[in-house]
Amino acid sequence: HVQLVESGGGSVQAGASLKLACNAQFDRIISLSMAWFRQPPGKTPEAVAAIAIDGSTSYIDFVKGRFTISKDNVKNNLYLQMNSLKPEDTAKYYCAATKGALALSSRLLYSTYRYWGQGTQVTVSS
Repeated sequence: HVQLVESGGGSVQAGASLKLACNAQFDRIISLSMAWFRQPPGKTPEAVAAIAIDGSTSYIDFVKGRFTISKDNVKNNLYLQMNSLKPEDTAKYYCAATKGALALSSRLLYSTYRYWGQGTQVTVSS
């Protein structure tokens, strides 16, 4: 079993930055494929970014160039650095993980991930 705990959310002005962290309580985070999803108010969850076991990354178009996903296999942490935040980025952000490697086509799919955190709220005001 993998337990995920997010932190780092908050309320900021447009243009600001935030860094989310997700601590994975699991022996070998290096063997996990991980991702960040978000759920805006009243909408379905959507993928934001994913990082594969080999460290390769995938992003949705809306966040490319603004967000960076990274993983620290020693500290068992997943991160999402969010820059130039926009009001449209307002959502609850969730950390997700699954054991093993993933095909490129499945890395940003909600159904791919087995383990989920409780989420952290990000609110961006204009």
